[in-house]
Amino acid sequence: MGKSNDYHFITHWRVRATRDEVFEILDDARDLAVWWPSVYLGVTEVHPGNREGLGKVVRLYTKGWLPYTLHWSFSIVRVDYPNGFSLAATGDFVGRGIWTFEQDGDYVNITYDWKLAAEKPLLKYFSFIMKPIFSANHHWAMRMGEESLKLELLRRRAKTPPDLAAIPPPPPPTFQRWIVWESSRAATQRSSL
Repeated sequence: MGKSNDYHFITHWRVRATRDEVFEILDDARDLAVWWPSVYLGVTEVHPGNREGLGKVVRLYTKGWLPYTLHWSFSIVRVDYPNGFSLAATGDFVGRGIWTFEQDGDYVNITYDWKLAAEKPLLKYFSFIMKPIFSANHHWAMRMGEESLKLELLRRRAKTPPDLAAIPPPPPPTFQRWIVWESSRAATQRSSL
């Protein structure tokens, strides 16, 4: 039986696109904070990996709907262009994620299989009572991801400036003032070490 801080989520998205388009967007981690800002607050590519992206290492600063943030990294451990890729996570999350893209006519069915242990103390030590809330937070983040991906596809296909201007921005992060405070507090703690 798993520990209380173990989670397994399977998310399904459906977008009008090609697998190539979806792969290109999700594979370019450096742009996550641009098109999925409700979740990705900061992204740093530490290592680009090989030509296919295998071995890429990315450091992330993320959040969901709730006012707590996470620091974690992932490395790409499998690439199957354009069908998907797999990652290994470390930091506040430890586990693996598998993205799968399946073409279905004009649409792509996207599956994200995310199996992890939450290691951030808040999540690790309170999962036994807060698991439904932490799970709802993840589901909110993934809904924002699907909405943001659809908007990013529209932006990339816009042919004229008026077409581009008609596309709304992606959903922003929640609790923005708290994020600024928490970021400055964490920077102060790091500088005092």
